Amino acid sequence: MHAEPAPQPASLTLDPREIERFERLADAWWDPNGKFRPLHSQGPARLRFIRDALARHFGHPERELKPLQGLSILDVGCGGGLVCEPLARLGAQVTGIDPTPETIATARRHAEAQGLAIDYRAARVEEVRAAGETFDAAVCLEVIEHVPDVGGFLSVVGALIKPGGALILSTLNRTWKSYALAIVAAEYVLGWLPRGTHDWQRFVTPEELSRHLAAAGFASPHFEGLVYDVIHDEWKLYPDTGVNYLAAAALAR
Repeated sequence: MHAEPAPQPASLTLDPREIERFERLADAWWDPNGKFRPLHSQGPARLRFIRDALARHFGHPERELKPLQGLSILDVGCGGGLVCEPLARLGAQVTGIDPTPETIATARRHAEAQGLAIDYRAARVEEVRAAGETFDAAVCLEVIEHVPDVGGFLSVVGALIKPGGALILSTLNRTWKSYALAIVAAEYVLGWLPRGTHDWQRFVTPEELSRHLAAAGFASPHFEGLVYDVIHDEWKLYPDTGVNYLAAAALAR
């Protein structure tokens, strides 16, 4: 008697089990003390990295009120719009895509209430590529650790960026430190995230990410760590990439 093979994901860039998990959390995105509290807490540091990296790349003054003015930016896996909204306030023309219709409905309602014009779509990256659309830059935060094939996914994302454009990523490193802090502590001890949010085997090391990006046509990325300051109860950019980290890469082709 042979064991049944494990079910395979229907897409190399999307795992239905992950979509179902986030679908159940669609109404929680904008509660700063709820299920997505870590993303709210990380928001200022992540936005600072994105703003500065894109402003430098496109030669815009970093400290202007709207340093991303005129740039078209695609937020891949935008969730409830926690990053789309500040990017729009910084002057960007923002398109946010997420495969979960309920999540997109939440993002759209919140943006409309803020008077922000953001193009939200319940769509996958393959659909945007099939439409022939391209953008000056893309951001993809806390997404690649949830997709079955990181290389294939980044290849599709790369095709959505105009020549000379840039990509901003954030993810988790696959270290014992990340297992202890991002899974055991965050999900089981502190309860910052719902249990089962992350699969440690899908965490991506900076070296692996660099190889995937190179294969997708990107130059060597710039990395920065994102660490939690317990004393001041805030997240800060720091050289240590042992757990959470961000990456900025220019399209080389």
